[in-house]
Amino acid sequence: MNTLKSICVFCGSSEGNDPAILEQAKVLGNQLAANNITLVYGGSQLGIMGAVAKASLTQGGKAIGIIPEFLKTKEIVYTELDEVITTQNMHERKLKMQEVSDGFITLPGGFGTFEELFEIITWSQLGLHHKPIGLLNINGFYDHLIAMLDEMVNRGFLSSKNRQLLIVDDEVDGLLNKMKHFAPDFTSKFLKPENT
Repeated sequence: MNTLKSICVFCGSSEGNDPAILEQAKVLGNQLAANNITLVYGGSQLGIMGAVAKASLTQGGKAIGIIPEFLKTKEIVYTELDEVITTQNMHERKLKMQEVSDGFITLPGGFGTFEELFEIITWSQLGLHHKPIGLLNINGFYDHLIAMLDEMVNRGFLSSKNRQLLIVDDEVDGLLNKMKHFAPDFTSKFLKPENT
């Protein structure tokens, strides 16, 4: 079983127009606090990002924001966080998120959210980390993406083993439970074993 002391959440800096998504973001923040799991995220007080952080902090949880210097303005940064880590650029931000987190959860979002999700999956596929990666499919938001991943398997561009690197659930409790029991495959077709 995986010990999840900190989870990085990728999600939108906008609230979107589906109240169910905003509500589940708050549920996630509450559950992280209730399970004594530190929230690691992009550091914003806006949108879904802010909703998760505010919910966690309101319930006595801990939240760490990681934000690149060029985005660090009073309008964006959530000043109530336990810690704000400033990076030089976006790549350094994602690297730091990966370093300080025991797992990852993706909520609905836009281009940036997708980019973060796929980069962290790619790093896992390459064997650069073996941490659980969860997708919270709120109100069917990611149905088409999930279907696309299955199509990638069907067309031979994604192995079924690597498809399983993405853990999917439509409920917070179910997703956290699956992530705790995630058993990674430590082999990568791209990397030679260290002892050879």
